[in-house]
Order: sequence, then C-alpha cells, then structure tokens
Amino acid sequence: MESQIPEISNSKRIQKLLPSTPTCTDCSCFFCTMSETDPLVRRAKISHCLKQMPLRDDQEHVLALSSLWKIAMTKPNDPEFPCLGIFRCMAKLIHKGLRNKGWLLNSQNIYIPYYAAHIIGSYTMNKAKFAEKAVKSNVVGPLIELLRGKISWVEQRVSLRALGHLARHEATFEAVAEHEEEIIELAIHIASTCLYEVHDKFVGLEESQRLEYHRNLLTRGLGGLELENRKAEEWASQVQCWSLYLLDCFACKERSLRLICKKKFLKDVCAMWGGLANPKSPSGIGLVRTLCHTKIGRESIADVEEVVENLCIVSRSSDDRQHLAIDSLLQLLKDSITRYKVIDTVAAVLADLVEHKGVRGKLKVGESIVRTLLQDYHKIKYCELRLKSEKAEKALREIWDLKVDRVKRESLMREQEIREKETLARVLKQEGNKRFRSGKIEEAAMKYSEAIDVCPVKARKERIVLHSNRAQCYLVLRDADAAISDATRALSLSHGSCPHGKSLWRRSQAFDMKGHAKESLMDCLAFIRSRFRSQKTKRFKIPYYAARMLNKQMSATWLFASAKSKRSIKHVDELDEVKGHYQVDVRNMRKVTSRKKAGKESQMGQEQKSINRDHE
Repeated sequence: MESQIPEISNSKRIQKLLPSTPTCTDCSCFFCTMSETDPLVRRAKISHCLKQMPLRDDQEHVLALSSLWKIAMTKPNDPEFPCLGIFRCMAKLIHKGLRNKGWLLNSQNIYIPYYAAHIIGSYTMNKAKFAEKAVKSNVVGPLIELLRGKISWVEQRVSLRALGHLARHEATFEAVAEHEEEIIELAIHIASTCLYEVHDKFVGLEESQRLEYHRNLLTRGLGGLELENRKAEEWASQVQCWSLYLLDCFACKERSLRLICKKKFLKDVCAMWGGLANPKSPSGIGLVRTLCHTKIGRESIADVEEVVENLCIVSRSSDDRQHLAIDSLLQLLKDSITRYKVIDTVAAVLADLVEHKGVRGKLKVGESIVRTLLQDYHKIKYCELRLKSEKAEKALREIWDLKVDRVKRESLMREQEIREKETLARVLKQEGNKRFRSGKIEEAAMKYSEAIDVCPVKARKERIVLHSNRAQCYLVLRDADAAISDATRALSLSHGSCPHGKSLWRRSQAFDMKGHAKESLMDCLAFIRSRFRSQKTKRFKIPYYAARMLNKQMSATWLFASAKSKRSIKHVDELDEVKGHYQVDVRNMRKVTSRKKAGKESQMGQEQKSINRDHE
C-alpha cells in the first residue's frame, strides 16, 4: 500500500491541509454547520453531517477531519461529538479507505484513516462511557485492520493508541479481547520491529525518497529535515510505547501470558525504553514487572538469564524505572518456586541497595530488600541450605552483619567508643588517599576496606566517601563490577534528591567499561544535574570529560542505532556476495577500528584518572 501513496508536490495544498480558520460558501458543509449559533440546530446538523460524510466523496473531508482532530485533542472529555455519532462515522471512513483503494489514493483522502483513528483514540482516552459508545459503533474491527499494517506505520501508531485505551477500560476490554491472539501477536511483532520499520521506511531514506504523506503528518506542513527526523524518532518511540501498553493491559488481567512470555520477546523487551517522557508508560521493564506479579510470568522470566541480568543492571542505575526493576526482582525472590533460580544472580546486586531509603516516593526500599533476602538466612547460616554461588552467600552474610550484628553491637557501645571508631576510620581513609596518590592502588583499596569495616553504621557521610573512593580504585584497576557495586552503595547512602556527584560519575565510567551505554548515560546526566545544583551559577558549564561521555553514550543509545547498524551490516554482506575479496578488507578494517577504539579508551581512561585523582 505504501508504494501507492501519492506524493503531494504543491506546497499551498499542504498548507491548506490544516487551516486554522476554514472558510466555505456552501451552507451545507461541515464548517458552516460548526458555525451554527442555535445549539439544537447545530446538534441536528452535526449528527446529519457525520452520517452523510462516509457516503459522500468530498474534497473537504480531510479539512473536516483535521478540525475534528483538533477538537478531540483539546476537548477529549466533551460529550458533544461522541453522543452525535462520531465513532460510527470514523469507523466507516476507515473501513471505506481500506476497502476502496481508488478513493483512498484520490487527492488528500490518504490522510483520512490516520485522523479517524486518532479521533477515536482521543475520545476514548479518559471516559469509559465514550469507550463503550465506540465499541458499540464497531470501531474495533477497522482499528485491527490498520494494526495489520494495511496502509503504513503511522496508522499503526494511532490504532495501537486507540486499542490501548479501549483495552484499559473494564467495560470495553472484552471487546478488544475477542481478537486476543491476533492482537497480542501483532503488538509483539510491532514492538520488536517498529524501530527498524521507521528507519527503513523513513529515517534511513534520502529526503527526496521519503513519502510526502509521512513528512506532512510529522511536521504539520512546516517541513525541515531536522524536524522530520526528530518527530520520526518521537513517533517511533510512541509506536513501541503503545505496543507495550496494549500488551500490559492483557498482562494485568493475566491474559495470553504464554504468548507474551516467549523467550525471544522477553530478551528483547528489556531493551525497549518505550516512552521515557511519559511516566505512565509501562516501557519494557514495566511490562516485565507486570509479568512478575503473575505466576506464569515469574516462572518464564526466571528461566531467562538475560532478563534477570538486565533487571539487575537497571536496579543499580539512575534509570527513571529503577523502582520497577527492584520490585520485579523482589517478586521473583518472594516466590518459593523462582527464588532459588535467581538468588545466585540477584543477591549480590540487591546487597548494594540495602541502605537505600527510597526510590520515586517508594519509602523503605532497603528494608524490603533486607527482609526478602534474609527470609531464610537461618538455613544458610546453619548450613541447612547451600547456594550455588559463593558470591551470593557472601553477600547475604554481609547483609546480616551490616543490618543485624553491627547494629546490635553499636547499640551497646558507649558514645566514646563510637567516636573512637569514627576517628580510626578517618585515619585509615587518609592512609588510603596517600597510597592512591602514590600509585599504590591495591593497597589504597585495602585501606578503604579496613576503614569501611570499622566505620560506625550511623556515620553515613563518612561511609559514602569511603565507598566512593574505593570505587575509584577499582576503576583504575579496571574492575568495573566492583566499581559499580561500591558506587551504588555510596549512592544508596546519599540522599535521593541530592545524590553523591563523584559516585555518579564513577559509576557512569564503570557502566561504560561494561558496555551498558544507557545506564552510563543516565548516570552521566544525573552527575551533570548534581554539578549544576551544587554550583548554583548562571555560567555553569558542563565539564569536558562529562560532555565527551554524554556525546558517546547518546550516539550509542540513539533510538535507531541498532537499525542503522543492521542496515550497514546488510550492505556489507551484499558487497561480499558480489566481490569475495571485500571480506578480507572488511575484517582488516574492523581490526583497525578495534585498535583505534582501544587506543581512544586508554586515552580517556588516563584523562578520567587525572580528573578523579583528588580523593575526598
């Protein structure tokens, strides 16, 4: 269908697509009806107009729908149009466009299905009674037709949005669920492939190759390559977001869990950001969390090691959905069936968060982690139970010592003894600083460890510095996992609204070493925000090293990065098929690129080392 979409070359016709004040001399047209002052007459005319619109071929249909689209967007709770038959009119227009290609490809009619689906989604967004009217007007069938990709990806976007709103309301969920299996499979497919689709069908094309129809919808007739690319990225993210939202509606009702919990999709879904700008969007991690609240979902996720590891990574990051990852891991640990499948991987990670006060308004997160991890610690303590991982057992022993034994011991100490321990911890820290500056990094890390062991639990500020300094030692030693662990512990001890800046930067570097670009980016952004708050000056400048990291990770996490990479690889493979000797050249080129990258990383490491040399 996309190849048949006509291009519009006349810029004046494009400008006319969405006029702010449509004018007309025909008293029977939609705009004259809208200008009627008598409310009763106006309602009767609107009702008649909506009934006649699908039956007539009128060039003003697009103008009428664009006006209705504006009204629906600005007044989605206004009952006037939903009560006068707008849903039936929109359903018939979509159906007409899908069944009559000649009509659809005539003039501006190609825009009509997009606007019709958008209007349905806007009016069903908030009001359940509007959603019920929409279902009774048979909108579900035409929306599913658009979801199948009968026209293009832009119509899939608005059909996903509309179906998501219908599925969210209790009264209309079953009407959507009548097509459950097909909708689930389509939503999974779209969520997994939409970024490649948008890149291949729009972003990756030359300006002259792009469909004029898509360009006009994206930019509202304003044009400009930069604006087009920015809006295409936003819309592609929304396509993925609404796909996940629709799947989440079914998962919340524990429907089609076997279809959603396919191993390949679970691996893919964790990497789906899915609309970070919208806190209500479930995102990939949000869908996983919903699944973790179901028995089938927990068992499926516990069997996929990559998903559990991804949850662990997000739980120790500045990601806006950190709390969703933590809650998912806790649900897996609370289930007696899945607990011992994941505890070897999860225990050491959550151990770094046991002193976390709260995430996004969720208070006492650390206490919940402690209770969940130590619920059967007595079995491990008295050798009734052995875990597969010694690291996990060690983490549980450390949690018990920190949150139980040390608290009891220090509660029995006199104030004088507590002060002596604090003084000793400061002395050991200074010794560690001296060794670090003299290049004895391993010895410095050992001194910081000794200081951490003697430092009182209540001395949070001192412990923040000790963990952060030791994290820097591990960075220099290229032990990224240990650096992430210590930086996370420092950040857990610091106040959530004012996190420890150096720890954020050090964890950003450690994530970069591990190749976790998204988490490194989030920590880098949080570090820049902390610097801005602390300096409180209008002339604040982002440090060069932070700007360099920011640029690197933004390129790596670009929404279409994987799609572009896949296209490049495909292009190279095509060349290889034509000329076999290109294979050797490509391999040599990759080796050279790898050496250059290693050299650059080494240089960056030296710069970061000099930046962080001044320990606190």
